Amino acid sequence: MRKPFIAGNWKMNLTLDMAQELTDKIAAENIDFNRVGVALIPSYTNLYPVYKILKSTGTEIRLGSQNVHFEKNGAYTGEVSVEMLKSVGCTFALLGHSERRNILGETDELINKKLHSCIDQGLDAIVCVGETLNEREAHIHKEQTVSQVGKALKGIEKKFLNNIIIAYEPVWAIGTGKTAGKEDAEEIHSAVRDFIKSKYGEEAASEIKIIYGGSVKPENIKELINMENIDGALVGGASLKFESFSKIIQNCTI
Repeated sequence: MRKPFIAGNWKMNLTLDMAQELTDKIAAENIDFNRVGVALIPSYTNLYPVYKILKSTGTEIRLGSQNVHFEKNGAYTGEVSVEMLKSVGCTFALLGHSERRNILGETDELINKKLHSCIDQGLDAIVCVGETLNEREAHIHKEQTVSQVGKALKGIEKKFLNNIIIAYEPVWAIGTGKTAGKEDAEEIHSAVRDFIKSKYGEEAASEIKIIYGGSVKPENIKELINMENIDGALVGGASLKFESFSKIIQNCTI
């Protein structure tokens, strides 16, 4: 049985005071971590302050970064390394979010290099994949998403799949208020799991977490995670408000 996993991606939002206030409230929640995993993904400037709150409260909430560079160090102005992230309490990095693919031009090859860097240096990863509206309307959404998974995992050994979560986020549903229907989301999650099975075997496919992102709200999280192959959510806007994010977490344990 795969335990649901809920990660709040704060994107380029929240000042220091706002991030600390929100973290204080979330960390004080009585979360049943035996039934749900929870993570926060703040901006770089808020990583260490959020980590200090999480550490001081003894919560099992994990901390992640919104990105990472593939080199260990060097003359890469504006970038952050795996070791830097680990030093401020991060246990994973978010890779290949559609906003970085489509706005900042990140390629499948670059995402693969970042994933290898994370795995080699002991940092877990959430790898984001998903189709555009044009690709869905052309009925190649399943093939496109599975292709992204394959390219991201190129050269990754089976033993490291436990350090990776796949996040399916249809680009047309991110921040738009539109959500893929539970059957539509399940179709893609099932296809991704079938790909993992074909590449790594049935055991690996049954264990890897595949979560959904794209306008996730308290009202739709339950029906999503009740689907056989949906193991949680990468939450955007709803994670910026304590009430909605807390309710999403609660609805995963009811």
